[in-house]
Amino acid sequence: MKIKKRIMPILPNSLTSEMPVIEDEAMLEALQIENEFVEEADCHHLFIKESCIKKMQMLGSRLSQFECVNVVFENCDFSNSEWIGAGFHQVEFRQCKLTGCNFAEAYLKDCLFSGCILDYASFSMSTMKVVDFEESSLRQAEFSELDWQHLRLKDCQLTQSQWFNTRLKDLDFSENQFDTIALSPESIRGMIVNAEQALTIAETLGIILK
Repeated sequence: MKIKKRIMPILPNSLTSEMPVIEDEAMLEALQIENEFVEEADCHHLFIKESCIKKMQMLGSRLSQFECVNVVFENCDFSNSEWIGAGFHQVEFRQCKLTGCNFAEAYLKDCLFSGCILDYASFSMSTMKVVDFEESSLRQAEFSELDWQHLRLKDCQLTQSQWFNTRLKDLDFSENQFDTIALSPESIRGMIVNAEQALTIAETLGIILK
């Protein structure tokens, strides 16, 4: 299958370093934010645009209708945040901690997760178009009922990740690691795995190998 090139975030030449107030319907645009701690963020329709955010801590945030366009997050900690139904367009997460983050029903287009911790994260019922996961930990992450096009996984830890009711045809797992993985038997036709992974999946499905 032809690999579609991801569109990278486009940032303005000049960024403002002043930290804005995070509140309902706030627009954060053309910002360079670093070393900020946001406590108990709970707001509706926060929009971040054309910004670079580094070393921000915003644990357990609840952001309904959260939207990001042309944003780079680097070394941030958003663990246990609820971002259900969020929209991410040309967004990069680099070396971020996203443990237990809930991306359920989100829309992600031209996005990158690189060197991230996404253990227990949920992408259930999300839509992904041209999304790359690389060198990231996705232990027990959920990808059930995922709608995807041009999804790429490379050098990721996928042990105990869940892929129920997700089309796996042409999805390449071969350059990733997992000891166990949860799949729907009817969805595995055409998925790409290496020989060791094929044995693991066979055992998971109850196939006895002699």
